[in-house]
Amino acid sequence: MRVGLLTGGGDVPGLNAAIRAVVKRGEGEHGHSIVGFRNGWRGVVDGDVQPLTRSHIRNVLSVGGTLLGTARYHPHSSDGGLDAVMATLEAERIEALICIGGDGTLHAASKVAEAGVKIVAIPKTIDNDVWGTDRSIGFDSAVHIATEAVDRIHTTAESHNRVMIVEVMGRTAGWIAVTAGIAGGAELVLAPEDPFDIEKVVRFLKHRHRAHANFSIVVVAEGAVPAEGTAMHYETQVGKFGEIVAGAIGERLKAEIEARTGFDTRVTVLGHTQRGGVPTPTDRILGSRFGVAAIDAITRGESNVMTALRGEEVVLVPLSEVAGKVKHVPASLLDVARALA
Repeated sequence: MRVGLLTGGGDVPGLNAAIRAVVKRGEGEHGHSIVGFRNGWRGVVDGDVQPLTRSHIRNVLSVGGTLLGTARYHPHSSDGGLDAVMATLEAERIEALICIGGDGTLHAASKVAEAGVKIVAIPKTIDNDVWGTDRSIGFDSAVHIATEAVDRIHTTAESHNRVMIVEVMGRTAGWIAVTAGIAGGAELVLAPEDPFDIEKVVRFLKHRHRAHANFSIVVVAEGAVPAEGTAMHYETQVGKFGEIVAGAIGERLKAEIEARTGFDTRVTVLGHTQRGGVPTPTDRILGSRFGVAAIDAITRGESNVMTALRGEEVVLVPLSEVAGKVKHVPASLLDVARALA
């Protein structure tokens, strides 16, 4: 078979592990030809292809990013996009397509699947918000980076008697904020799933600083918002492509906390550092397992499914059940973060 492969949306550590697994298993075990599309769905629309053989995936296991490149582009949202996808797949004689991406890329995959293309999807996102899987490629590496940042912030916060705000990614789900906050020992974690009351935040900080500490660390997800009817009015700041403006909620919290407490407050915005660098062993292994499972599924004739981690097992779930859904942080994990304040 000729099998197409693309990576779409934001880059994450561990993508190259998945690409490598698809190529090694597909070419070496099953005898398939693997064709890569550069820059996500944009490459499919434009016919921007490159063959992927074992020589292309040497020494990529520890490399972050994606050797195919990526882009935030969805063909079903553009005039003629789906028609162009179908034309390219026909011209390249692609019999099935492996699509590695987050919620937006996988939603596009479901639309292409509805048009008759055989697709197996692989979930990747540092936000870990793809529905149907316990873990997505890239999440573990991002949590390690964020946790290390919180660890480093501790010493400077205590040395200067400051409130330190660490802003992490997390548009609609606060997985990085909650897990890194717990792992790093943050005093407060603010996530999109649990809108905050600035007055309660201030009371907590004042009590802590009076009672037993002269510093505090607040981890906030970029998509966190104040609860309706509370004292802080804030609308999420977004850019021209709908992305959340980095640092917006962090800077607003800084201003509110300083004005209400008088405490010296500083902000660290981790931004794209959470996406870059060497993938953790966990992400290398997960990417490899997903890649093998995806090409094996195609070989068996299965399609319109997504690889997913359920407990310790890699399973396949219908792509139609995943598209358009968000996996939020459960209340039980949010409760752990609150309990450890």
